[in-house]
Amino acid sequence: MQLQTASKKKAKIKMALQGPSGAGKTKSALLIAYGICGSWDKIAVIDTENHSADLYADMGNYNVVPLAAPFTPERYILAIDLCLAAGIEVIILDSISHEWEGSGGILDIHSGMIGNSFTNWSKLTPRHNSFVQHLLQCDAHVIGTIRAKQEYVLSEKNGKQVPEKVGLKGITRDGMDYEFTVVLDINQKHQATASKDRTGLFMDKPEFIPTVDTGSQVLRWCNTGTEAAAPVAVEDVIQAIHECTTIAELSAMYYQFPSYQESLKQDFSKKKDGIINSLNQQKQLQNETATAAISN
Repeated sequence: MQLQTASKKKAKIKMALQGPSGAGKTKSALLIAYGICGSWDKIAVIDTENHSADLYADMGNYNVVPLAAPFTPERYILAIDLCLAAGIEVIILDSISHEWEGSGGILDIHSGMIGNSFTNWSKLTPRHNSFVQHLLQCDAHVIGTIRAKQEYVLSEKNGKQVPEKVGLKGITRDGMDYEFTVVLDINQKHQATASKDRTGLFMDKPEFIPTVDTGSQVLRWCNTGTEAAAPVAVEDVIQAIHECTTIAELSAMYYQFPSYQESLKQDFSKKKDGIINSLNQQKQLQNETATAAISN
C-alpha cells in the first residue's frame, strides 16, 4: 500500500446501452463497435436475443456467438473467453438482462432453490459478481445492451393524477449500471443520453443518435493516457497458486484475480484441499507426539 500520483491509463471501454425493445440498442452497439476497432471481423456479438444480431448482417461481416438458455453467469463467461481466444477486440453482450432475468438466469435459479431465500442469495451473488468482474477486467472493449422498462409516477396536474415518465429502469441487478464507464439511455426514437459518463464525452450533452463517430470518440478517449500495466499471464497465476501455503494466502489470490476465478477453479480447489490435508496431517502428528510423550 503506497501513495502515488493519479494518472489516466489507456483503457478498454466498458459501455452499456440501455433502452426498451425497439430502441435500436443492437444496431447502435454495432455502429459504436465499428467506430472503436474499424474492422467488422474484430467484432463479436454474444446473442441471447434469438438470432436478432443476424438481422444486421448487411452492415458487415461481424462474428456472432449464439447463446441459448440456460443463461447462467458461467455460460456468459465461457462465451466471453471464446471471443478473447479468437482475438476479438470489441465484444457486444446482447443482452446482459438474460443473465439476471432470463431462463436459467440468476432470478430463475433463485426461484427454484429450496431452503431459506435470504441464505440462497449468498450462493448466487458470488456467481453474478464473477460474471461482472470477468466482463469488466477482460482485455477487450465491451458494449452491453440492457433491456429497460419505462418507469412512471403519478403527478397532480390541474387537480388530476396523471402518469408521468421518470426514466428507464434496466432489467438487471440493481447497481449494475455503476460498474460501467459509460451508460447511454436510448429512447424509441433511437436517441441517446448519458445517465452515467466517466469519460466526459456525453454527459450533459443534447440527445444524439449513436453512429460510427461515437465509437471513434470513445476510442480516442481510451487511447489517451499512459500504458496500463500488462495483464498477469495465466501461467504466473497458476504458479502463484501452487506457492500458497495457507488458506489466507490462497483466498487473497482468489480475490486478487477475479477474471481467473472460473477458469482456474480446479487449481484453487485442488490447492485448498492440499493445504487442508497438510494441516490435518500436522495436527495428527502433533496429537501422536503428545500421546507418546504422555505415555513415556
